[in-house]
Amino acid sequence: MPCRLIASTLFATTLATSAAHAAGGADQSTLIHPMTKPQTIIFVPKVIHPWYEVVRAGSMFAAQEYKKQGIEVNVIWDQPPQADVSDQNARIETDIGRHPDGLVVSCLDPATNNQVLDEAVKAGVNISTFNSFCADRFPFVGQKDSYQDGYDLAEYLAKQIGDKGSVGILSGSLTAQDHIRRIQGFKAAVAKHPNIKIVFEQPDNDDLDKAVQITENELQAQPDLVGIFGCNASNPIGAARAVQNAGKSGKIKIVGLDDLPETIQFIKDGVITATMAQRQWEQGYWSVVYAVAKNEGHTIAMDHETGSRLITRADLTN
Repeated sequence: MPCRLIASTLFATTLATSAAHAAGGADQSTLIHPMTKPQTIIFVPKVIHPWYEVVRAGSMFAAQEYKKQGIEVNVIWDQPPQADVSDQNARIETDIGRHPDGLVVSCLDPATNNQVLDEAVKAGVNISTFNSFCADRFPFVGQKDSYQDGYDLAEYLAKQIGDKGSVGILSGSLTAQDHIRRIQGFKAAVAKHPNIKIVFEQPDNDDLDKAVQITENELQAQPDLVGIFGCNASNPIGAARAVQNAGKSGKIKIVGLDDLPETIQFIKDGVITATMAQRQWEQGYWSVVYAVAKNEGHTIAMDHETGSRLITRADLTN
């Protein structure tokens, strides 16, 4: 038999053998182990905040779905009262000791949070993250491209103020990665508009009252202010309250994040110009689904992008 024919025959035999193994080989369904015991999943957000109540609603909906399947899922929220890194890390460490079936964290300070999360992994805890990105080695559910959100809001604001004037930034928490990236994106876009000047940048630490106070002070210090960017869900509301109280609604354009009821009302009233809203309900829902799925032996997404959308007054009146 010629060598070429021998080679062809061996190749054909190999393909046939491989096909046989694929058709009648190991049953991959045996890798999946359906839940037979109750699951406890703990969420540790950055702070107690109405924004996270929507995430919580999504997580509870997922738990109810599992209950219909005969799987008991107990969702616990361990929320720091303030955006304090030490407090959050202490809570995470305590929760590791509780050995939950899933620990879901929104990182306030990746530099230190990641060290604690690495400890959790070593302890055998099923770790995932949401809302604020921590590191590629941990599964993440949320809007990862915070930079683009900030960039897009800057471009929108530039059009609203006629591509010129003084604007300010309420910078949220200085260690929160999503806040940092939004500000970076905002500044990168503003840099393309030489007639727009950033005249203040103040951290409000995710504190609504502080955002009001900062804005009130800056309205006095910057009489020519025409725009404000708030990098989280609290500070656009804080800015709007101060601007409205000062009788400058519509004269100072405010852009920010998320779709809390007060934010939406301020948009309808013409006090806030636009917001970039995340789908935080989805973050809670899928975080629970992935935690249970991983324990069942399923492979899960390392990066589940939930996205965001721009909301203006026109979107609410059409």
